[in-house]
Amino acid sequence: MKTLFGMLAVAIALLLVAGCAALLRSQEEATVPIEEGYGPNPKLPPPNPTWLPTVNIAEANPWPEGTKPVAAKGLQVNEFAGGLFHPRWLHVLPNGDVLVAESNKPPKPDSGFSLRGWVMGLIQKQAGAEVPSANRITLLRDKDGDGIAEVRSAFLQDLNSPFGMTLLDGKLYVANTDAIVAFPYQEGSTQITAPAEKIVDLPAGPINHHWTKDVIASKYGTKLYATVGSNSNVGENGMENEENRAAVLEIDLQSRRTRLFASGLRNPNGLSWNPETGELWVAVNERDEIGSDLVPDYMTSVKDGGFYGWPYSYFGQHVDERIKPPRPDLVAKAIVPDYALGPHTASLGLTFNEADLFGPAYRNGAFIGQHGSWNRMPRSGYKVIFVPFSKGKPSGPPQDILTGFLSSDDKALGRPVGVAIDRSGALLVADDVGNKVWRVAPAKAN
Repeated sequence: MKTLFGMLAVAIALLLVAGCAALLRSQEEATVPIEEGYGPNPKLPPPNPTWLPTVNIAEANPWPEGTKPVAAKGLQVNEFAGGLFHPRWLHVLPNGDVLVAESNKPPKPDSGFSLRGWVMGLIQKQAGAEVPSANRITLLRDKDGDGIAEVRSAFLQDLNSPFGMTLLDGKLYVANTDAIVAFPYQEGSTQITAPAEKIVDLPAGPINHHWTKDVIASKYGTKLYATVGSNSNVGENGMENEENRAAVLEIDLQSRRTRLFASGLRNPNGLSWNPETGELWVAVNERDEIGSDLVPDYMTSVKDGGFYGWPYSYFGQHVDERIKPPRPDLVAKAIVPDYALGPHTASLGLTFNEADLFGPAYRNGAFIGQHGSWNRMPRSGYKVIFVPFSKGKPSGPPQDILTGFLSSDDKALGRPVGVAIDRSGALLVADDVGNKVWRVAPAKAN
């Protein structure tokens, strides 16, 4: 009887939360066109916090048979591989093989019931984000060059929520959620059975709010760079739990020492080297719950020792009043990001295009996978965009490359995450809700 009353109380609470959220959604919505949330100088209206956050996430449905995303004019898209299990991140090996991290967040220790946590869990489940982690990297191979992978192999198994991957000097480095590990790699191999060699630990622990960790090797092969997201939205779990988080870390491979390279980056992913300047760039998911117009996600060059504002300010010196005590000393030196990518778009994937397949207009520009919003009315993201670059800097407005991830009845048929350029120069897109990898290339002439 006590259990029944408890379940009834929870159900009533959930209905109240849903009702309040619906009411607040009708009062809180974007006032700035989404286009004005992009670029080097996005429009930043005053914060508009509400008692309950705006919750507006698309319910996830599988792609109906024979359907696919919509490619931009002059481009075409096909299914490179399907039937995957929550594919999040991609890495293309020198021989053209494609590695796919099939991964999700690790299980959390039982910390007792939280109504907010329970409701957010239901929302994430509706969005297709609550599946268990396969903890696997799968190898895909297109043997005949037709843009479809005929070979599939479980390349690495029994990992711990793997995400980023990078190959250097015969070793494949994998960013698990709690450590960077390495495996010997032989070109053409379809499976690695050797035990993992731990390189360094990464911040994890029982909270591990942003679990994804990306990794990239330096141009000279002496260092790795790894991303670590924050342990909270805006420091509400205590800044003592944010050590070496909201950051890019530098790892010296000889000494295996880690140092803080850049900080104040709430949830960085998509490490990529700018082909014209040699600078390290990253995509960053910004904070939530101060309105549909704030705060734009962004991509930026990452300066050694640079501080980018989180949690005390955003987009330079725009102070977040929720943080107590404030840190005006840090706000004063917060670097303004290079290019905003729209509020709540969840821009995760980032890769520069150094290939020629798409033509000179796409050369050295950036493809960005936008996973899609939950905290904005109306929704934003749920697409792949391209930002042109000139002389190492963004040089124009974003262009839609792959859309159609939202159905006509406003359901999510997929959610794009990681992006990579394959050996032919085509764009690969990991779709973790659709459980596919898409391939985008110039349309063939009839």
